[in-house]
Amino acid sequence: MAQLDTEPVSSPPSRTSPGRIASMFRHMRRDRQLLILFLPCLAFYLLFRYGPMYGMIIAFKDYSVFTGILDSEWVGFKHFEKFFTSDDFWLLFKNTLTLGVLTLLISFPFPIILAVLLNEVRLKWFKKSVQTISYLPAFLSVVIICSMLIDFLSPNQGIINRLLAALGLEKIYFLIDPNWFRPVYILSDIWTNVGYEAIIYMAAIAGISPSLYEAAKVDGAKRWHMIWSITVPSIMPTIIIMFILKTGSMIRIGYEKVLLLYNPMTYEVADVFSTYVYRKGLLETNYSYAAAVGLFEALVAMLLLLTSNYISRRMGGGGLW
Repeated sequence: MAQLDTEPVSSPPSRTSPGRIASMFRHMRRDRQLLILFLPCLAFYLLFRYGPMYGMIIAFKDYSVFTGILDSEWVGFKHFEKFFTSDDFWLLFKNTLTLGVLTLLISFPFPIILAVLLNEVRLKWFKKSVQTISYLPAFLSVVIICSMLIDFLSPNQGIINRLLAALGLEKIYFLIDPNWFRPVYILSDIWTNVGYEAIIYMAAIAGISPSLYEAAKVDGAKRWHMIWSITVPSIMPTIIIMFILKTGSMIRIGYEKVLLLYNPMTYEVADVFSTYVYRKGLLETNYSYAAAVGLFEALVAMLLLLTSNYISRRMGGGGLW
C-alpha cells in the first residue's frame, strides 16, 4: 500500500504579512512623485470636504455662536421633526425632485448625441468650431451665465422678446411666470454643460478600435447601423457611470443658478432644498435647522446614488464599485 503524504499544507500568506507591507512600501517609493502630486488633492478633500462634516452635529443641537458647537444643548431629532411636519417639506421635496428628474432625463442625452454627431463629421474645421462654441459656456461662472439669461429674457430689452414682438406675438415674462422657470432652467443647463460633458464621451469614442468600423464597412453596414451597433454599445460603460453620477447629484441641485434666477413670484416651483438651507441658515441665522435640512438632503442624495449603482449592477451593467 502506498504511503500517504502527511506533510503539512502551508497556509496562504496573511494579507498583513511582512512581504505585503514591504511590497506596498516599494510601490510607494516607486510612485513617490505621483503621490506627491496627489497630496494637494488629498489635503483639499480633508480640509474642505471631510473636515466640515464635524459641524453637522449642530443638526442635533440648539446651536448658538456664543456657546459654540460642543457646549450647545443636545435636542436630538427636534429640528428634523420640525422640518418634516412643516408645510415647506412637501413643497421643497416636490420641487427638488421634479426639477432634478426633468433635468436628468432631458439634458442627459444631449452630450451623447453631440459627441456621436461630432464623431461622424469629416470637416475638421467645422468639428473644431462646434466643439469650441459648445465648450465656451464651461469657462463662464454661474453668475455670468445667469446675467446673460436675465438680459436675453428681459421683457423689454431681451433678444427673445424682441424676436417675439417682431413676429407679432406677445412678450413673455420668463423669469416671473412660474410656468417658465423649469424650461428656462433645463435649457440653460443643456447650454452650459453639453460641450463639457460631450468631451468625456468623445474620449470614450476615440478608444474604440477602428478595425470594428472597417469590418462593418466590409459587411456593407451604413453609418447609422455602425452608430447603433458599434459606437453606442462601446461607450455604454461610460454612459452608465455618468448616469449614476448624475443620479447621485440629482437631488442636490446647485443652488447658485436657482438662487440667481428665482424670485418670490416663482417660489412655488423654484424653491429647492439648497435655496431653503441658504435662507434659513445665512439669512435667518437658524443654523441648526438649516443643518438638519442639509443633512437630510445629503442622505437622500446618497440613497439615490446607492440605488442607481445597485440597479445598474443587477441589470448586468457596470457600476462605480
